[in-house]
Amino acid sequence: MEKKMVSKDDFLYPRGRYYGHVQPENLVFNANLQEFAQRVSYICNLETSGKLPPGEAYKQIKMLWKQLKRSKKQLRIGEDPFQDKGSDSENE
Repeated sequence: MEKKMVSKDDFLYPRGRYYGHVQPENLVFNANLQEFAQRVSYICNLETSGKLPPGEAYKQIKMLWKQLKRSKKQLRIGEDPFQDKGSDSENE
């Protein structure tokens, strides 16, 4: 049986498949979300093992959350660009 070599980056930073609606902004946000989750996991593990103080862990996670939020806003995730908020097109 042949073993497939796994690169260090694939091992340390695994990526899951994306099953959602395929649009460039969704793919970018999904990558950002997976990176956020991976980094939060590392920070939690460092804090749990006593290598990172709780306050520092909180500060780092808060910074990562703000970056993810900014990314969502810049990519306009969750917005409908074709819906005009001023008109009531459903009743027409």
